[in-house]
Amino acid sequence: MTAKNRTPSDAPSDIAPPGPGFLEFVGLMAVLMALNALAIDSMLPALPAIGQALGVTGDNTRQWIITAYLLGFGVAQLAYGPLADRYGRKPLLTIGVGLYVIFSLLTAFAPTFETLILARIGTGIGAAATRVLVVSIVRDRYSGRTMARVMSLTFLVFLGVPILAPTLGQMILLVAPWRWIFGVLALAGGLVLVWMTIRLPETLNPGDRLPIQVGRIALAFREALTDRISIGYTLASTLISGALFGFINSSQQIFFDVFHAAGLFTLIFAAMAGGIAVASVLNARLVERLGSRMIAHVALLGFIASGILHATVALSGHETLWSFAILQGLTLFCYGFLIGNFGAMAMERLGHIAGTASSVQGFISVGGGALLGIVVGQSFNGTTAPLAIGVTVFGLAALGFVLQAEKGRLFIARNSSAIAGA
Repeated sequence: MTAKNRTPSDAPSDIAPPGPGFLEFVGLMAVLMALNALAIDSMLPALPAIGQALGVTGDNTRQWIITAYLLGFGVAQLAYGPLADRYGRKPLLTIGVGLYVIFSLLTAFAPTFETLILARIGTGIGAAATRVLVVSIVRDRYSGRTMARVMSLTFLVFLGVPILAPTLGQMILLVAPWRWIFGVLALAGGLVLVWMTIRLPETLNPGDRLPIQVGRIALAFREALTDRISIGYTLASTLISGALFGFINSSQQIFFDVFHAAGLFTLIFAAMAGGIAVASVLNARLVERLGSRMIAHVALLGFIASGILHATVALSGHETLWSFAILQGLTLFCYGFLIGNFGAMAMERLGHIAGTASSVQGFISVGGGALLGIVVGQSFNGTTAPLAIGVTVFGLAALGFVLQAEKGRLFIARNSSAIAGA
């Protein structure tokens, strides 16, 4: 193969690519992804204040502040992949982060709850660019084990944000009104936008740009939606994400209204969210030895078992703050083993349409998960039972889709078409 015809996948990973050095590149990719987590978790302590200021009478209605963002984030992913394959990564990423900044500012100055919800949808649409394009940019610059190392380091930094974001929101509330939380989001997005504008070059090889062809995109969508393993694990991811979003939607009310432990909210939330980070680190160490299927399928059974135990405790009336923290923390720990492996297995046979497939899968799993999460959140009745039941039902349904994808077999790939080591 000549240098002229070489594609990014053929580029040797030991040659330093143009642009920022390795550590700076990892840091930039991590903070781009962190903008998303920051926009979800940082305002959780402020939900009561936002509702009071904007005249929201129903406590459950405040949950739309989270869900509106997730819906925008999920739906917009469908467009970013094909557009970035045509016009390049940096222009689309610049537009996305720019929208994040603009709509965060609009949220900060929103005069009504309806305006705030629309602005949150816009913020999610902008943030979706980071979800789709960071992986593409990393793949453009690196391959093989170097790419795996970059993604592992990126996610390690990214996973710290959900742990710290509620504390950041609480700290802002101690010195400023709730609107400053969204102002801080805009400031963070603006700083990242300046950093990437100055330091990040376009990473897509001009020869690899693909035209916008409706027929080609439709065929790629069809393949992603009809491949048994892809759609099975995508739908399983949707259900597991729904359980997570249900927890995020309900968490503030559970701590404030059920346990009357507002002062412990950020601390215990951080400890539970830390379980996801710990599981992700352990998964990175174990997956090459045990395989993604073995780890993910065992974790799914653990997810279901913890949900059943939690539902039993909640329905029996014996729930306490500490039983909730332990059992929900165990559920989140299992989640940390699930979501990455489910995503990897969903992409097993779609490497030739990775960009478009990632958009389709992200649209389904995040958009669908947001809708399921609001169902759980809106079911809040002053107890933890709706959340625990939701985790159990979604876990069992996810198991059904996994069994469908694997033709009834767990722990080991059903056939040789799966990638080695899966």
